[in-house]
Amino acid sequence: MERKLKILITDDSKLLRKKLRTELENLGCEVIEAENGKEAVLIDLQEKPDGVFLDIVMPEVGGIEALQVMREVHPEMPVIMLSSAGTPQKLMETLKLGALDFIQKPYTSAQIKKALEAIRKKVEQDEQ
Repeated sequence: MERKLKILITDDSKLLRKKLRTELENLGCEVIEAENGKEAVLIDLQEKPDGVFLDIVMPEVGGIEALQVMREVHPEMPVIMLSSAGTPQKLMETLKLGALDFIQKPYTSAQIKKALEAIRKKVEQDEQ
């Protein structure tokens, strides 16, 4: 029996968080939400999620800054970047910083499932 993954969703769009939460809960995850990068970093420190879906463009603290801080605290934690403004430059920057993958919005269920499988694989490797 696979253990439940604890996933943090970070996006300033409440609608997107709700949609992604439903998607992830249907795939058997426990979901925590944050609406900006600052909140995401605090939740990351307290909850230590197994993985994170992180929007790039957000008010206060953006996804790239949040990713940098999370990498310092949990270098192994799998992070999937989400963005509607998917510039190749930002994509390269997040991958350089250690993001596991990058999903362009609007995403498909198949993309979320694939990303979740990548997170699970990474978590299982790290636990061995």
